[in-house]
Amino acid sequence: MNYFKIIISLIVSSIILGACQNDLLDKYPLDQVTSAAFFKKSNDLKLYTNQFYDRGNFPERKLTSQCDLGYDTNIDEKSVNTVLQGTRTVLSGSAFNYTSIRNVNYFFDNYKKCEDDFDDYKQYVGEAHFFRAFFYFELLKKYGGVPWITSSLDLDSPELYASQDPRNVIADNIIADLDSATMYLTDDKTNGCSRINKWIALLLQSRVALYEGTWEKYHANDPFGVSSPQPEKYLTKVIEAATAIMKSGLYDIYSTGNPTSDYVDLFGLRDYSSNSEVMFWTKMDLDLGIYSHRKLSYLETPMGFGLTKSMADSYLCTDGKPITISPLFKGYSSIMTEMKNRDPRFYQTIFTPDAAWLIDDGITTTWDELYTNKLFSNSTYACPTGYVRRKDYNPYTKYHDLNFESTPSLQYRYAEVLLNFAEAKAELGEINQSDIDISIKKLRDRVGMPNLILNNIVPDPNWNFPDLSPTLNEIRRERKIELVIEDLRWDDIARWAAADELIVGKRPKGEMASQFAITPEYPVDSEGFMDPFKKVLPNGYGFKINRDYLSPISKQELKINENLVQNPGWED
Repeated sequence: MNYFKIIISLIVSSIILGACQNDLLDKYPLDQVTSAAFFKKSNDLKLYTNQFYDRGNFPERKLTSQCDLGYDTNIDEKSVNTVLQGTRTVLSGSAFNYTSIRNVNYFFDNYKKCEDDFDDYKQYVGEAHFFRAFFYFELLKKYGGVPWITSSLDLDSPELYASQDPRNVIADNIIADLDSATMYLTDDKTNGCSRINKWIALLLQSRVALYEGTWEKYHANDPFGVSSPQPEKYLTKVIEAATAIMKSGLYDIYSTGNPTSDYVDLFGLRDYSSNSEVMFWTKMDLDLGIYSHRKLSYLETPMGFGLTKSMADSYLCTDGKPITISPLFKGYSSIMTEMKNRDPRFYQTIFTPDAAWLIDDGITTTWDELYTNKLFSNSTYACPTGYVRRKDYNPYTKYHDLNFESTPSLQYRYAEVLLNFAEAKAELGEINQSDIDISIKKLRDRVGMPNLILNNIVPDPNWNFPDLSPTLNEIRRERKIELVIEDLRWDDIARWAAADELIVGKRPKGEMASQFAITPEYPVDSEGFMDPFKKVLPNGYGFKINRDYLSPISKQELKINENLVQNPGWED
């Protein structure tokens, strides 16, 4: 259990190493933890690594409408994503935040002073390797190459003024850290919320390797590529890591045999200790003061957020064909018509009028009341697209609390392992039907959808990536559908170098405006679909493909460390 508040109350006077500092040069140890007094016993190492489970360090996937916000699947009517809009500027303040990395490195500088047998504390060494990899991966995704630092450093250390290591060097070091993590972490399944295990490290490794492998493949000819790219090396690592998890037999896709609700029910459970699919999750405990704020309350009404038509259009029909060619697709005249004969994940992700909206003391109110009488009536019920998120929402009002929300949240699940495996196999050009049957088929079986048959993929005239193989297009579709609102969408767009296909010059659209009882106060396009950003983005998103895939390094960082080089496109 993540008892981080209790843990921190016990050790805050001795282990917080400048956590309020944001600049690399301010990370000198405050020496509340002295190597002479600490790091002597296994429990000391455990207490020290507990700080990395703090949700401020190891972020939980958001249950609010903020997940994947502003990309091609989920938008907020009140703001346009500045990354996609191409309006960011080089800031004057600090950029790199090495606080957590430095705290991990302090562990590595001192853990060998432990007097206990290594087997007694190797778990915590594995955790340190995992968390350093995790924190560096966040920097890699944001900035590309960064300085790789493996000690806590003194103020006079020359490493403080190191130049960036190439992004592939950072990726290799992250993967090596995760190799070490898998050596030391327990291989028990565990309850998935107390401490990480070997399998979670392998999942993260598959994610990192897939990110770097596809980044090097699809950015090979743009300013973000690396010298002598080796995408095959990383994609092979994805398969190796994912296969190890799959062969462990510890995890499987959650299913009770009910394809109409199993997918949505997975995200509304109250405990995942014995769940077959959830590999790591955040457990709340009100008695111990561990809670979050308004998770379900935020999802109770749209509040200006909405999933997009692009997202809704991605769902196949129940014959396994896309809506562009399937005779089962009934059009857009209403949300009920639109979801008819569609992949059940459609109505388990997006609210439809017949779905339970509130359940209180045994009385169920369907979403029809909101849909018919309240949607668009004021800012609380505003939805810029008409597609209101259902995924992650639990309708039982007894779990809704404005300030002390006890709803757990999923961090890592086995479904991603299967998708990473399938994508890497397809990218290497070596995928076969048996690979699909042990990966994509499991996801489709849960919801009663036909399997993906490689030699019988029906061409979709609206494929996002017509220059890629049918297999890759369908695996990317499956990933979009299965992992929607799990904070992975931008990572996918960035590593695929897909902004030109999905973002540039485009605007997110919504449902047919004419279907609603209360007329939405949003612009519509020439076909009558809601077009909420029509006025603010008359020419669509202005994402700059030679600049905006990475964030700029701040002016302050460049001034302090003259060995740093600004990221491409931000030089002016």
